[in-house]
Amino acid sequence: MLPPRPARLAALLVGAVGLLVCLFLWRPAAPDPASSSPVAENAAAQPTAAREAAPPPEAGLVPPDRDLARLLRAIARGAARPQEALLSFRDDASLHRFLARASAAGFNVLGQIPALRAVRVGFADAGALARERAAFASEHAAFDPNSLFAVPRPPAREDRPAIEPVPFGNNALSFLGATGDRSAWGRGTLVAVLDTGVAPDPTFGQGRLRTLDLGLGTAPGRGEDDGHGTAVAALVAGGSPEAPGVAPAATLLSIRVTDATGTSDLFTIAQALVAAVDSGARIINVSLGGYATGGALDSALDYATRAGAVVVAAAGNDQAAQLAWPAADSRVLSVGAVDRAEQQVSFSNSGPQLQLSAPGFAVQTAWLDGDRVLVSGTSASAPLVAGAVAAVVSQHPGTTPAQAAALLLATASDAGAPGADPDFGRGILNLGSALHRDQPTYVDTAVSSHHFDPVRSELQVVVQNRGGGTASGLTLAVEATGTTSTQAIPALAPGAIHVVTLAVSSASLREAGSLTFTTTLANAPGAIDAAPANNRRTSTLSAPTASPRP
Repeated sequence: MLPPRPARLAALLVGAVGLLVCLFLWRPAAPDPASSSPVAENAAAQPTAAREAAPPPEAGLVPPDRDLARLLRAIARGAARPQEALLSFRDDASLHRFLARASAAGFNVLGQIPALRAVRVGFADAGALARERAAFASEHAAFDPNSLFAVPRPPAREDRPAIEPVPFGNNALSFLGATGDRSAWGRGTLVAVLDTGVAPDPTFGQGRLRTLDLGLGTAPGRGEDDGHGTAVAALVAGGSPEAPGVAPAATLLSIRVTDATGTSDLFTIAQALVAAVDSGARIINVSLGGYATGGALDSALDYATRAGAVVVAAAGNDQAAQLAWPAADSRVLSVGAVDRAEQQVSFSNSGPQLQLSAPGFAVQTAWLDGDRVLVSGTSASAPLVAGAVAAVVSQHPGTTPAQAAALLLATASDAGAPGADPDFGRGILNLGSALHRDQPTYVDTAVSSHHFDPVRSELQVVVQNRGGGTASGLTLAVEATGTTSTQAIPALAPGAIHVVTLAVSSASLREAGSLTFTTTLANAPGAIDAAPANNRRTSTLSAPTASPRP
């Protein structure tokens, strides 16, 4: 075990240029990681590439040729690997016929995914593509660029209020309720990490780190971004106190999917998903993404889902109103980022596909050469969820990864607007609640959120039962504008919420400049709350935006 080293600040980002691993910056920070804070704000979000929309009908082109036109435009823009295409076939016979004619037809077969009937080809002359489409379009299930997602127009960036994010340091696991003896969490599970490669580190112990080579090697490079995979893997399954993971008994399968420039592509991600499943992984973390998809990726996700695997992916760090792929796919457990104050971190993407949120600001983890760093981004949030899936599977024998993921969604701590919303998904990962859901005597009630609705000019106070049994006899005390009122809360089933609405006078808010609300939840006499600190919440609404501040 390494002694703690000076932490560094790093930002683990879903790249705006292709499937890139990007970092904002890092440099030495204070030696006390638990109390250290970031040395710099996250850089302004970079323009990102929106998913390629279907091109408009073009004169003289039959529908299959629109696929060819889209492919050529993507290459011309630099949004895809030059002189490459991804072909998927409807049946094995069609695939075999193509492989037999490929060389004579002007194609160089660069790679195959037999399980998906997908082929990566190179070509010197676009005429080869046109001839292939003209003669054999009926045999193609998909005809796509090997996308890098670099140039298409950026998605709409949301106008979000500025917040002062609160760092986690080395406290992310306690925030999630991952306390006590975790030494057996993850035992018997294999978690695949599709990333830059994972460097050996004492936090992975002996015999828990496996590798698989897709032709890109297994070891990470020496660039400043190449510790990304090591950081991600440690958050899944690190075993040392200065680089802890959620599931320290899990086995890791590292699959490097990036080249020497830190770039990946759709074919490689699809290939890695299939390889992970074929190697026995049923939990797969993808802290990479881009703003396009294709037939090979779609088929790979279907392959993983049919095998019972759960794919966890980072939502993206572009302050966008849509998620990056593969997180945007409904079959993927997509994860956004929050800070220690349960605020959505401003860079974290939002969207209706978002399912869950987890710590993603200044979280301590491992890096290259045994270093310990503070990382920020949804790339850090996703592996915490992947580790949580592994923990639930190991602690609840007979539970499948898909069932574990469903439990994590059902036990999430509601945040933001009541219920599921585009900023937090179903809420914030609460592993403590998930692991105690089958224990009726476990008590944890909470004031889960203060959400201001400007349309109705009201503060919505969300009360949640995070325990294992029905919560009854609850009362909520509300302090506002110098007065206190108390009201009864109806009985709540495990996971259920109740919303108390407080009218906010716009005139009073403008006159005062700000209004402060404090709500305190009391359990029935005799109930012992496992997390009493979350029974009280204070927020200040500030004119003119009336954004709640914790």
